[in-house]
Amino acid sequence: MSAAISPAALRVTGLQKAYQDVVAVNGLDLEVRAGECFGLLGPNGAGKTTTVEICEGLTAPDSGEVELLGLHWNTDADQLRQRLGIQLQDTQLSEKLTVFETLRLFRSFFSQGPGAAEAIALVQLEEKKNSRVGNLSGGQKQRLALACALVGDPDFLFLDEPTTGLDPQARRQLWDLIEQFKSSGRTILLTTHYMDEAERLCERVAIMDNGKQIALGSPRELIASTCAEHMVAFSAGAKAHALDIAALRRIQGVRGVRSENGTVEMQVTELHLAVPALLAELTRQNIPLTELSTHSATLEDVFVSLTGRHLRDE
Repeated sequence: MSAAISPAALRVTGLQKAYQDVVAVNGLDLEVRAGECFGLLGPNGAGKTTTVEICEGLTAPDSGEVELLGLHWNTDADQLRQRLGIQLQDTQLSEKLTVFETLRLFRSFFSQGPGAAEAIALVQLEEKKNSRVGNLSGGQKQRLALACALVGDPDFLFLDEPTTGLDPQARRQLWDLIEQFKSSGRTILLTTHYMDEAERLCERVAIMDNGKQIALGSPRELIASTCAEHMVAFSAGAKAHALDIAALRRIQGVRGVRSENGTVEMQVTELHLAVPALLAELTRQNIPLTELSTHSATLEDVFVSLTGRHLRDE
């Protein structure tokens, strides 16, 4: 089904949630189309996890509405629990149980879905079938947590930072499993701090900050609409304080300049023209160049451009 005509699997309207004086979610509107992998991005404290927990039925909102698979938590909770798969940011499983016992327990919560052995095979943990959870590696525990989320054959899958702390090989193994689920036409809501993960897995992403959505679109659309094609970063060492930033902004093809902690980042449209002009300007200002790098614009550049904060900033 085309994304343009897919119905909404999740619709959030006017969502509000505060903890004493801290507003975690502030009037959020959000829509996830059926059959897509939708990324929810933002720095720590942006309201992502609170939003996901409300959508999962784990936290009650102060106001606003959540419609999930055409159902509502206040009237259809039992039906929703049968149709959702949830992998929490930090899944705590009993370390004394074996992998098989864990999956058998989770399978007993659902009216349908693969058996424990089939779920173990799905996440490629056959060799650890009889191992206790406490003896698994971090990557193996994450695969087991994903199997627990999939064992009820869900229509909608919530993944809250599923690959945080994993080594690159374990991350890619989980990506493959997520893509297999997505290829079956079901829906995923993913939160992540890894931009390569979002760009690979998500058809669309929303960026949150201070409890609000500040950008929405495909990764390519957001990069094209928010940032120039290329990013140039350099350090001027001890003389960074003397740098004339306004002069850099006047360089042809420069769309934005940001300076922080001695490092300057520039958004530029034509790299082959901007870099020579930058070098000439630094020479004119008698500023020594200690480091220079360039890269194509990414989702993280989009976020910094919108908020002035990096995704991993506390």
